[in-house]
Amino acid sequence: MPRCVIAEDESLLREALLQQLSLAWPELEIAAACDDGGSALEAIATHQPDVVFLDIRMPGLSGLEVAAAMTEVSPHSQIVFVTAYNQYAIDAFEKGAVDYLLKPITQDRLLATVKRLQMRALTGAIDLQAVSALVRQLSGGPADVPKPAPLVWITASVGTETRLIMVDDIAYFQADSKYTVVMTAEGESLLRKPIRDLLQVLDNSMFKQIHRSTIVNLRAIASISRDDSGKGLVRLKTRPETLSVSQPFMVLFRNM
Repeated sequence: MPRCVIAEDESLLREALLQQLSLAWPELEIAAACDDGGSALEAIATHQPDVVFLDIRMPGLSGLEVAAAMTEVSPHSQIVFVTAYNQYAIDAFEKGAVDYLLKPITQDRLLATVKRLQMRALTGAIDLQAVSALVRQLSGGPADVPKPAPLVWITASVGTETRLIMVDDIAYFQADSKYTVVMTAEGESLLRKPIRDLLQVLDNSMFKQIHRSTIVNLRAIASISRDDSGKGLVRLKTRPETLSVSQPFMVLFRNM
């Protein structure tokens, strides 16, 4: 049975796509349905799916960043971008080797996409160079939605005390159930916000996800090494502990 991974951060759209796929492609097995780019990348590396449906705009890693990593992490997976992008992106898709679905997704369009995916699976041909070229083109194109200004400071709790912490002083964030542990040189604080919400407001040029539960400040990194299994190890400038980088995320560091 063919397998797929779905990555869509909006729960209603994700559930709708699952239902539509069950009708358009009944034999397709859903290996994972993810709500952010980091968990999607790890699911893709684990399951090696035949097809990946990627929302372009997601918290943390975008669909484009996940697709760029996939050329090494899961090179045989076909990609379908799910997008509400403008005409610039549509023109790029039409010339590329990657399929796309426009939001809101219609069943007719999905059926046509499924047929193309099935035909490409028979040929076994995935043009990785064309995928990489398309990702680069889309990454450098005009954005249709302006991004909000990145977070500058946060308030976090230490016991009964509430502290104001400048974001630049944070070494890393670590998920802790529905909350997030904030680590600075002085120690840890507790932020009453899940790590997934932080991914949407941090400066993604300086704060990088290295695991589905960890975001690190690039300014705080002293070194990155790799063990024999391909996993990474981050050493920090101001903290004694080391942080693990899951294997799929090492690809993103190599491309930086």
